[in-house]
Amino acid sequence: MNSSHTSTMLRDHDSARRDSVPARAAQLLARGPATMKSPSARWAVSVLAVVGAALMVWSGVIHLQLWSDGYRSISVIGPLFLIQGIGGIALAVVTAVFRRVVLMAAGAVMMAATAAGLLLSAGVGLFGFQESLAVPYAMSSLVVEFAGAAVLAAASVILLAARPGSRPVRR
Repeated sequence: MNSSHTSTMLRDHDSARRDSVPARAAQLLARGPATMKSPSARWAVSVLAVVGAALMVWSGVIHLQLWSDGYRSISVIGPLFLIQGIGGIALAVVTAVFRRVVLMAAGAVMMAATAAGLLLSAGVGLFGFQESLAVPYAMSSLVVEFAGAAVLAAASVILLAARPGSRPVRR
């Protein structure tokens, strides 16, 4: 067998392995604004990530405030408010610092799920607890969470839709 043919076969096999679905998915999820060719797109994604992170912090603070105002005594809901508050703030910090699509998408899902939980709790009840949209922070929480989900989803879509480009190396 021709040795150059063998090395070509090995290279093709190696590149096929690198281009596998899990590897490609990992590359997409790890993509950040630095991989984008357009400076304006990099700027837009960075601004959207930071704004989305700020909205996640706001939602987290609302939940921590409600937890300290008495929700901590509600079975299941109390611990969930504490987890959402701390987890939301932690995810916001990591998202603002690293600005990766997986973090922005996770933030968007968390914000949308938190708002959906409030609506579900107000509608039919959740874990044996019936909420009202007339309570303090309910409407502001919904606005913050849906806005945060939209902003972070937009940043994720822009990042995934953009063609990665090679940026010049700064010296």
